[in-house]
Amino acid sequence: MFGCFAVQNYIKYSHNVVFCGIFVENNHLNTSMASILALAGSNSSTSVNFKLVKYTTSLISDHDVELLNMASITFPMYSEDREKQLGFPEALVKLKEKIEKADALIISVNEHNSAPSAYFKNVLDWLSRADRNYLENTQVFLMSTSPGKRGAVGAKEYVLSSLPRVGGTVVAAFSLPSFYTNFDEEKGIIDTELSQAHTKALESFISEL
Repeated sequence: MFGCFAVQNYIKYSHNVVFCGIFVENNHLNTSMASILALAGSNSSTSVNFKLVKYTTSLISDHDVELLNMASITFPMYSEDREKQLGFPEALVKLKEKIEKADALIISVNEHNSAPSAYFKNVLDWLSRADRNYLENTQVFLMSTSPGKRGAVGAKEYVLSSLPRVGGTVVAAFSLPSFYTNFDEEKGIIDTELSQAHTKALESFISEL
């Protein structure tokens, strides 16, 4: 028998809702938690994109979130010869398994010379070799940030066009320019307009789960 009790809505800044036996979320019924894998497309130990992802996941409740730090994960550079001789690297197999178990992804990509970093592009290449539809039925919240004023939009746009080719559905996107001006590690996004845009994108993502 279900009791009536209050729970926090799926975003920490949202109000509490009361339900009896079923979960009421933004006037829609939700009977199960989604599994979300969150990562940055960077192998830097001081990645600003990982900080943005970590902040974003801190705003999510009532879903199962795994925060994956790619800084500790290495991949050999993709080559056809390497694949034929040695197969898929263990790190790739483990990452692919995590992606397959997830209902949705949160990704924030960094930018090198107006494109994704060589590290993340290599990860995408390996994943597409292992499975051409490795993101099938997967919802994606795609973000980017950088110290510069463009917020790594070049990398974000590249990945935005790439993920549907491997089965992914990008349901929300957000770019944070001038990271060190607009982000505080304790407060999060401190620019009001950018914070509102981030909130709206995150809510759109959550609503699709």
